[in-house]
Parts: sequence; structure tokens; C-alpha cells
Amino acid sequence: MGTADSKLNFRKAVIQLTTKTQPVEATDDAFWDQFWADSATSVQDVFALVPAAEIRAVREESPSNLATLCYKAVEKLVQGSESGCHSEKEKQIVLNCCRLLTRVLPYIFEDPDWRGFFWSTVPGAGQEGGEEDENARPLAESLLLAIADLLFCPDFTVQSHRKSAADSAEDIHSLDSCEYIWEAGVGFAHSPQPNYTHDLNRTELLKLLLTCFSEAMYLPPAPDSNSANPWVQFFCSTENRHALPLFTSLLNIVCAYDPVGYGIPYNHLLFSDYREPLVEEAAQVLIVTLDYDSATSTSPTLDGTTTGTAMDDADPPGPENLFVNYLSRIHREEDFQFILKGVARLLSNPLVQTYLPNSAKKIQFHQELLVLFWKLCDFNKKFLFFVLKSSDVLDILVPILFFLNDARADQSRVGLMHIGVFILLLLSGERNFGVRLNKPYSVRVPMDIPVFTGTHADLSLVVFHKIITSGHQRLQPLFDCLLTIIVNVSPYLKSLSMVAANKLLHLLEAFSTTWFLFSAVQNHHLVFFLLEVFNNIIQYQFDGNSNLVYAIIRKRSVFHQLANLPTDVPSIHKALQRRRRTPDTLSRTNSQEGVSMEGSCPAAPAEPGTLKTSLVATPGIDKLTEKSQVSEDGTMKSLEPSLVGAWLRTAPQPGRSGQACTEQQQSPTASAGGQWNPTPDWVLSWKSKLPLQTIMRLLQVLVPQVEKICIDKGLTDESEILKFLQHGTLVGLLPVPHPILIRKYQANSGTAMWFRTYMWGVIYLRNVDPPVWYDTDVKLFEIQRV
Repeated sequence: MGTADSKLNFRKAVIQLTTKTQPVEATDDAFWDQFWADSATSVQDVFALVPAAEIRAVREESPSNLATLCYKAVEKLVQGSESGCHSEKEKQIVLNCCRLLTRVLPYIFEDPDWRGFFWSTVPGAGQEGGEEDENARPLAESLLLAIADLLFCPDFTVQSHRKSAADSAEDIHSLDSCEYIWEAGVGFAHSPQPNYTHDLNRTELLKLLLTCFSEAMYLPPAPDSNSANPWVQFFCSTENRHALPLFTSLLNIVCAYDPVGYGIPYNHLLFSDYREPLVEEAAQVLIVTLDYDSATSTSPTLDGTTTGTAMDDADPPGPENLFVNYLSRIHREEDFQFILKGVARLLSNPLVQTYLPNSAKKIQFHQELLVLFWKLCDFNKKFLFFVLKSSDVLDILVPILFFLNDARADQSRVGLMHIGVFILLLLSGERNFGVRLNKPYSVRVPMDIPVFTGTHADLSLVVFHKIITSGHQRLQPLFDCLLTIIVNVSPYLKSLSMVAANKLLHLLEAFSTTWFLFSAVQNHHLVFFLLEVFNNIIQYQFDGNSNLVYAIIRKRSVFHQLANLPTDVPSIHKALQRRRRTPDTLSRTNSQEGVSMEGSCPAAPAEPGTLKTSLVATPGIDKLTEKSQVSEDGTMKSLEPSLVGAWLRTAPQPGRSGQACTEQQQSPTASAGGQWNPTPDWVLSWKSKLPLQTIMRLLQVLVPQVEKICIDKGLTDESEILKFLQHGTLVGLLPVPHPILIRKYQANSGTAMWFRTYMWGVIYLRNVDPPVWYDTDVKLFEIQRV
């Protein structure tokens, strides 16, 4: 009965607030205390009892009352953080204020006139005179510092270190929060006893913190991505004395989480997992605090010295954002191992297969984990090298390929597709990644792809082929990235399976049809990429790749057609007419799909009505990457502009970005209506640069030999031909090997803006209970229905 009464009283207070036309004095505690002192309302209750329309009405009609409500709620949080919340009543007041501010803040942010409110001081509020105003902090700073203090409040969010009840309570101002880190891991060896109530309280405070940071959602995407979020900037500055223990707590709580627990089937149905909501909230807060444009900053270069602490003290000072600074300075191998194992375990969780259906818990925050992994690799190059040092990188690769394959037909998950491909592009810029892909693939994760026996390279190629040939239209801008990844790893692939080899040849076949080549100004770049892949494998890994050589010989007509590509106007016109008759992007015939893996489900499109958020355009591949040449000793050197220019005269200039640049800007000929038209000169300009010499020489040498052996021995079985090719050699017969060129990902403001919109879009859609931002006027992206 008491709970019902408190809800009724709370609702009455809300109605009073919305109907009062006169300002209520800040000193009228009897009125304001109704919102937090008596009630025992959950966060869901607060969202139900404070409707959006009423918050907006108070904002428009009684702005001073809304301002006082916010000020008084922040004041209560500050009081709680200063007193240490020793009584149950104080704890309840703090939680109620937390919930109320989480509800109200988005409606403050959506109105441009209110945006400066939290960054101003409240003159004379709650004071007899205004003499303290000069030194008063802006409301936002007071709120953020109170949240930080409350996150390390003994007996409220952390375990008290008192030996007995008779001991005096810890002084929250003198306590060293580094001794109260929430979980063992980076920089902290002690794992505190799990506490259900502490986890719930932390989750509520982190939700409020995330809501504070979400002002970024109410600003349109700006080309200048360097405009820092003032809330994040202050919270991650030296003003926050808890910055280091809080960063460590968030990172450790995410990486130490094991959703499967002891592996008891259906345990997630028997016991509620109070840790998962905290881990989700921690992951979201962590990636938002790490939203920092590394393209416009210099993060510290790590020198490998070990100082005995988790952070490398020997480095020069890094970015002002302490969370980014701390992340970039982690250097101990055991810390890297802890982070990598934790992220890999959580990313692999949705792939866990059991004999009992739905018996294992499946997490839902894999997109946040992918953003976190990206940030780790982007800001800490030592971590990236550690990931690539062993086969552990494959524990990240397989889940990413699973998500890419699973999401390929779902338009609501196009952002997930992009971040998965971006991570693989970043990894592919390092030689070790290509080398690791040669490890045999034995873990059979059920995927909707043909059954094959081979390596992780084969798995990657088969999944990429599936995305390109059976993904939806909005994935076309990713084709360049996918093929760039294949080009980057191709010089290191020792032995492709027949399935993967056929997939590569099928892609070339599809991309080299005349209607496809002539239908868009940048389509021929895809053929250049694939020819570069074949040249790299023939020149550097010929011995083990008899399957690919055999596939090239079987499909030799494709290469001859490319060499003899028509360039006259009637042929071009005829090819484009054929396109109008068959509008499908790629031929899906002859791709020899075969039987899909046992237990797999076909990739499904989004359910009609599914919500999705819009994304800004990604830069073209030429902006995303810079070219590096691999020296004979295996080191990479960035190509100077003059060298790049020379190389470009014999290779394509990939510049496809989908939405990022218009065809008219690049096109040689545009008709009066703005429609691009291919011309003979345009076709000749790139046809003459097709790198076909190595492949044509291979065909010239091997085709007569294969034909002769077939006639002489009456062979019809391809295994005999493969055996012959395995022992064949082209030493001294091929052109001089070309230098290996790697296109390494380079940070730029375009991708920084893309990550920001993607990250906040994920956070918006994932926070539905309570629906923190739903139905508010966000500007960073559009909310659309599939």
C-alpha cells in the first residue's frame, strides 16, 4: 500500500508543478521534497509518472520552475556525495534525484534556448545572499563531480573497508578511490565480493552520466568533428579526482564479465543476472568517454618500458581526455591478455552453440564491444600489435565474420556491417594479420555459407563473397573496403581452398561484365583490386595455391575478355542496354553455392517497422587508407607522393564512396540531365592500365601444358590436374615481382564523425527500458523505420 501511496503523492507533485503558473521558491523545501524524499519510485515509475508532454509544458510555460527542479535535484546529489549517504533515506533521495534528472535532461538538451542552462551558475538559489556566486561552479560541473563521488561511495556503490560496525565510517573526501576499483583486472588485483545492490546503484548513476553526455545527440553532425562534448571533456579532465579508478572500473567490469557463468544450462532463466545491465551501461559510458578524434591529436607513442604500474609513466603527456590518455598508456602484457580475452569471450557469446536450445545466455551489446575494440586498437598501437602477435586475433575475426554474414540482408544493421569491415581493414594493414589467416579453420560456427575445408582466409573470402553477392543495395559502398582487405592479406595466403578460389573468380566474372563496368564511373576499380589479388598470390605464394591457379585456367576466358574489352560507342551502348534488361547488381548464377553449414539459418531481412538510425557518409577508400610499400626485410614504408603518383600511372585510383562523392564530380562526360555517360576515351584511359601481364604469362605457359597432359593421359579428373599444378613452377617465366603495396587505415575526421553518429545511434536504440531518448528531438541522426 505504501508504494501505491508514494506513487500517488509523486504524481500529485508532478501535476502541481505543471499547473503552477507562479514560480515556486527554491527555499520551499516542503514542495520540492515531494519529488524525492517520500517516494520509493523505480526508474520505470518516474518515466511513466512524468510524461514528455508535461516536461515540455513546464519548460515552455514555467521555465523558472523547471530550472529550480533541476537545481534542487543536483543540490541533493551534491549533498549526498558530501555526506557519504550513510542512511537509507539519503540513499533513496540520491536514487530518486538520479531518476528524475535522467527523465528531464533530454528535454533540456532538445531546446537550443536551454542548452547553456547547465553551464551557468544559479544566482542566489538556496542561499540567503549571492556572496558565494563568484566561486560557484556551473551546475553541470557540480552534477558530474557528485556522480563521480557517488560512484565510489562506501556501502552505496562500493564495499566499505570498515572492519566492524563499531568502526567510524570512511570519510568520502579523504578516501583513495583507487583502493575501491569495482573489479580485478587492469591495475587492480583484488576482486571485490559481488553485491547486487551496489551493482544496481552503479547502473542508475551510470545511466544518468550517459544522459548527461547525450547532449551530443541534439546537435547536427558537423564537418568539424573536433568540437568536443563539454560534458565528456570536463568529466575526463583532471578536475575529476576519480578519473583513473573509474576508467579502470569500467574497463575491468566489461572485460571480466562472463555471461555463461558456471555453464549450468538455463541458469539465466533461473537467476536474474544483475551484472549484465551494469556491464552494458559501463560499456556505453566507456565508448562515449573515448569519443575523441585521434586524427587531430597526437596520442603518446609508447616506448615499451615497464614501470610496474598499469599505465606507462615514462611516456610524454597524451591527450587532455584522461580516459583516452590512460587507454593509450596501458602496456603490460597481462593487461592486454585480460582485455583481449574478455572482449573475445563476449563477442563470441552470441555464437555459442549448445545441444539444448536457448540454454545459454546471449548478450546483446556486441556493437558497443566492437566500438570499444576499435578504440583500443586506434589509441593503443601496442595493444594492436599484441592482438596480432598470436592466433588470438582469430578469436576476434570469427565473431566479426559471423555478425557480417548474419546482418548482410538486414537494412537496420548497416552500421554493424560498416564497423565490422572497418576493424578488418585496420587489422589487414599489418602483415601479421595476413600470416595468421593461414591457420586452419576448425571451429564450426553455424553460418549460412557453403561447407568448405580450409583456413581462416578461406572463411573470410567465402563470407565476403556472400556479402557482395547476396547483401542489400546499401552495402555497395563497402565493396571497395572488402576487396582492399583481400588485397592487403593476399601476398601472405599460402593455400586457398577450391571453394574460396572459385568465389574469387566468380567475383571477377561478375565485376568484369561490360554492363557492370560501364554502368558507374568507379566500378572498374573493383576489377583492378581483384587483379592485384591474383598477381600478389601468383608472384608471392604460387607454390601452395594450385587450386587458385586451376580456377584461373578454367576461367581464362574472363581474362581474355578483359584484355579485349570493347571501347567503341556501339558496344558501350549495347552493354548499357543489357543492364536495363537485367537490373540485378551482380550475377548470382555460377557461384556454386553448394550446401550451407549444418544448423545455420539464412540471413534474414529486418522485420517491417524495425527502428534504425541514419548514418553520415563514410569517406572513400582513398581517404580511409594510405599506401605503404613492403620492403624486402618485411618493414613497411609510407609511399612518398611522387612515388604514389608514379604507381598510380599503372594502377587504379580507388575513389568509390557510395554517398560520399557524386559521380558527376568524377565523370569524364555528363549529359545535360546530369546523368553520367561512359565514353571510348574514358574506357581506354583505364583499360590500358589493367595489370594483366602476370596472369596472361601464367596462362601462356600453363594452359598448353595442362591441355597436353589431359590429351596424353586421357585425364578427366581435376585431382590429377591439381597434382600436376602442385609440382609445377613458373620460376624465371613470370615478369619481375612487383613491390607489395598495403593500404593501411589512416584516422581522419570523416570516420570520427561516422563513429560518433553510429555510437549514439546504437545507444539510442538499445536504451528502451526506460526509453531515455525515445520521442525527443534528436539532431545527430534521423530515426527511421525499415
